[in-house]
Amino acid sequence: MRTSSVLLLTFSAAQLAAQIFAPGAKLEKLYEGGHLTEGVAVAPDGTVFFSDITFTTETGMQAGHIMRFDPRSNKTTVYRSPSGMSNGLKFDAQGRMLAAEGADYGGRRITRTDLATGKSVILAGLFEGKPFNSPNDIAIDLQGRIYFSDPRYLGHEPIEQPVMAVYRLDPNGKVHRIITDASKPNGVAVSPDQKTLYVVSNDDGLLGFDQMPKGTPARKGRMELNAYNLHSDGTATFRALLVNYAPEDGPDGLVCDAAGNLFVAVRNEKRFGVSVYSPTGKELAYLPTPERPTNVGFGRGAEASTLYITAGGSLYRTKILGGK
Repeated sequence: MRTSSVLLLTFSAAQLAAQIFAPGAKLEKLYEGGHLTEGVAVAPDGTVFFSDITFTTETGMQAGHIMRFDPRSNKTTVYRSPSGMSNGLKFDAQGRMLAAEGADYGGRRITRTDLATGKSVILAGLFEGKPFNSPNDIAIDLQGRIYFSDPRYLGHEPIEQPVMAVYRLDPNGKVHRIITDASKPNGVAVSPDQKTLYVVSNDDGLLGFDQMPKGTPARKGRMELNAYNLHSDGTATFRALLVNYAPEDGPDGLVCDAAGNLFVAVRNEKRFGVSVYSPTGKELAYLPTPERPTNVGFGRGAEASTLYITAGGSLYRTKILGGK
């Protein structure tokens, strides 16, 4: 599969002054034709991986795919299918791919794959003897501790956890439920100084939107970007509501740059795109996208100034100033 098209972006003087996106930056479409692309992450060799979440009620029971984009050839291929209905992807310090596998016939677990061998291990599949709701996004701290969100947006499987929460998976394999007050947690990210865990609350008011007739009314809950104090022992306590998007849809995935700024995929139908915030929640820049975005990720090495974006059924990239 090969797709490459360019969309010219325009920025106000204030946005350019923020020195976030490169002047004259272009938003380039690299891939199209997915159902819902998500979880973009770049491997140590620069190869780009992302999930294609194939809601089974909409795709004729497709089993989900992990896609692989090669920036050298501009070709996208299927890396793994079925994917376990993977959503968020991240690479650990050893270059292994972590995947948050969701519900809807998915694994409902956290897995780790050695790209050299293709072999995977299950890092977390149960908490207190019960399956997770639907692991969604992943962040990793400098100690190798993994933080993951566990909401439920779709899927026929029974919900056995008493809350939609954020968990911490320690290197010794122990899992801890650390955040229970985030409503419906989605994107997670750890600040560069390791003192903040950012958590998105994106509560659509449903536990299975795929099972509801289109147009069915639902009362949305919290749509927020929140900051939690991340303590040295890996526990977290709520500190501040940074951005409140209600009554519009809130963010999905996010990532921090080296300066601590937050690049956030915002799904607000009236103003969707990538918003860049300071650590205190001040918007520094905004990049509109042709489709509602789901996640963002930086390139590596010489490509650290490349920002990859999953949106709709596509993969995009653009340039930022200063690199990651």
